[in-house]
Amino acid sequence: MKIIMLGAPGAGKGTQAKMIAEKYGIPHVSTGDIFRANIKNGTELGMEAKKYMDQGLLVPDELTVKILLDRVAQEDCRNGYVLDGFPRTIPQAEVLDKALAELGEEIDYAVNVDVPDENIVKRMSGRRACLSCGATYHIEHIPPRQEGICDNCSQSLVLRDDDKPETVQNRLKVYHEQTQPLIDFYTAKGVLRTVDGTVDMKEVFDAIVSILG
Repeated sequence: MKIIMLGAPGAGKGTQAKMIAEKYGIPHVSTGDIFRANIKNGTELGMEAKKYMDQGLLVPDELTVKILLDRVAQEDCRNGYVLDGFPRTIPQAEVLDKALAELGEEIDYAVNVDVPDENIVKRMSGRRACLSCGATYHIEHIPPRQEGICDNCSQSLVLRDDDKPETVQNRLKVYHEQTQPLIDFYTAKGVLRTVDGTVDMKEVFDAIVSILG
């Protein structure tokens, strides 16, 4: 079962991807993790990607797909995988489709975790992070025992720049311009399934499980 997760930043698709991977015994394949692993291990593809990243450039789609295919060709992906963070654009989806078709494979489901923008801004601006130990909280959903103080190491919690409302709005703008068209792309292929991402995390997961079977 080959699954792609779609949804705006902060929609919770990464969390759902991990839960799907655990339930179905398939790997959660995050492009960020693959890049980091290839660079850390000094692979040829990793070194090529690093050249772009060191210059602050985006890694070209063809190279990203090569790194991705290298990962999904591994033994643990034999029964499928959950892709998280790729594809982000129509050209990436087309390159991926073509590469999979050459292997006689295709994507089974594109699961779209749908959350309105205003919910996402509220959700992300409520996040707080401990820069010391990396713990994360939410002022409404997972508050620390003492306001503004990390439970683990007693350091001050901060609102990261990434989670500030103006930054989130910009990220959503980019998402709607680049990634939203993927919803039409996968709808046309007949593999898109949309779930309501505004409900409780467990309810979102139950809805996804009822789709995947």
